[in-house]
Amino acid sequence: MKKALLTLLTTCTLTAVQAQNYQVPVLENDEPMATGPFTPNWESLRTYEVPEWFRDAKFGIWAHWGPQCVEGSGDWMARSLYMEGSGPYNHHRQNYGHPSEVGFKDILPLFQAENWTPEELVKFYKEECGAQYFFALGNHHDNFDLWDSKYQEWNSKDIGPKKDILDGWAKAVKKAGLPFGISFHADHAWTWYEPSRRFDMRGDMRGVKYDGWLTKEDGYKLNADGTEKWWKGLDPQKLYAQDHDFSRNTWDDGMIHRQWGWGEGANIPTQEYVTNFYNRTLDAINRYNPDLIYFDVTVLPFYPVSDAGMKIATHMYNRSAAMNNGKNQAVVFGKILTDEQKEALVWDVERGAPNQIMDRPWQCCNCIGGWHYDTNTYKNGWYKSAATIAKLLVDIVSKNGNMLLSVPLRADGTPDEKEIAIMKEFGAWMKINSESIVKTRPWKIFGEGPIADADIQINAQGFNDGQYTGAGANEIRFTQTEKNLYVSALEWPENKTISVKSLAEGSTLYPEKIKSVELLGYGKVKFTRTANALVVNLPEKLNNIIPVLKIKK
Repeated sequence: MKKALLTLLTTCTLTAVQAQNYQVPVLENDEPMATGPFTPNWESLRTYEVPEWFRDAKFGIWAHWGPQCVEGSGDWMARSLYMEGSGPYNHHRQNYGHPSEVGFKDILPLFQAENWTPEELVKFYKEECGAQYFFALGNHHDNFDLWDSKYQEWNSKDIGPKKDILDGWAKAVKKAGLPFGISFHADHAWTWYEPSRRFDMRGDMRGVKYDGWLTKEDGYKLNADGTEKWWKGLDPQKLYAQDHDFSRNTWDDGMIHRQWGWGEGANIPTQEYVTNFYNRTLDAINRYNPDLIYFDVTVLPFYPVSDAGMKIATHMYNRSAAMNNGKNQAVVFGKILTDEQKEALVWDVERGAPNQIMDRPWQCCNCIGGWHYDTNTYKNGWYKSAATIAKLLVDIVSKNGNMLLSVPLRADGTPDEKEIAIMKEFGAWMKINSESIVKTRPWKIFGEGPIADADIQINAQGFNDGQYTGAGANEIRFTQTEKNLYVSALEWPENKTISVKSLAEGSTLYPEKIKSVELLGYGKVKFTRTANALVVNLPEKLNNIIPVLKIKK
């Protein structure tokens, strides 16, 4: 009895000590973390090894798609519609109503996904675009779950399309034989939705509070015309999550970026809220068996104030190991990581890249336009071109990275014709040149040229891709396999000549003899090797993207 009591006290003490490390420890009562070779601490997670399948894949496509696509006013519209005078606010008020009467909750039923065909889309992404893995949005900062969620009543099975979106994607991806990823963003709804408790500062609705103040009880009150509210029985606070004090400087629209890591005066979420996000995430992982999960966060969800994100990552790794004969094949992404954290997670860089080869595989997440569907991007032709997409991909892969490209869908579940045309053009290039991308590894150097030689820094979590999109024909990137070296000029040269200084006669980087040079999609091409460069003569342009040379080792 005494021994059992001592053991119990010791366990309780250890648990208490561990809990004290976090301001808001998560509860596992409903969704226990999977146990196995990993434990939720950095020392254990740093034993993680990136699976070879991910290193080989190089290119994935992401359907960053949900109810925020309804109005077509771009990313973060569910927040911006509560910012008086902003474009999304003006669009929302003009077309849907004032945010005191018609808030984001009222946009959810308009998300119908009526033309969504997941099998056809995934087949297109794989066969026509060259995607090697696929990502679906599980939830965004809008806090709406795109599946038959056990822990969130605001979900796509009960509201809007009345469909389990994740289930549809998961089945389509499995049928296509691709690895499946889910992204989770709802942890930040706590601070992200704070503008929903504002009010107009001017005009005819001045001082009228927005609908972020509503409670479940308000749903039982009749409308002005005597009808019942469509959301009767639902609790708006389970969507908006605003029953808490404001964060510091909450009326400063840019403050959320400084508070993204739960510092700088961000209101700290409750244990109930943290546990709810944890439960929802494990529910989706356990149901849909993703190979990859992505968080739009600094490091991991709620880190460092809670262990919720650490336990989600541990669950993902242990579950994968149990399903793969003890070998973890899962990938978990985090942003703004230290060198030590990059050993535990795969580093994600948003809309950017480091200007060097990274020792460990990493990923750039980027988008053909905006993250959520934006009609202005469509109308004004602001999409990235196929050439720009290829240029970014080649640069990323040369540095040991993968690129995850979002192709936003309209609310009905379809890409527009401009997106389809761009992706078909890119896909045609990939069909010829994918051998220089998929299953390759970095060479001795990633490239040469004015951009390669520049000191380009990452801004916060990324956001430096604009410095790469202007790369010209004098910008060269290298990739390799065991048998071949691939040389890509990031633009077709007007003089039909590519000069590669790194492959000059006598170069220590490539002292071997070069017997032949092949242009992918064409065949062998003439070349000369001087003390200054390998000079390659090209035929007429084969496409409007970039030329790739192949040199057998």
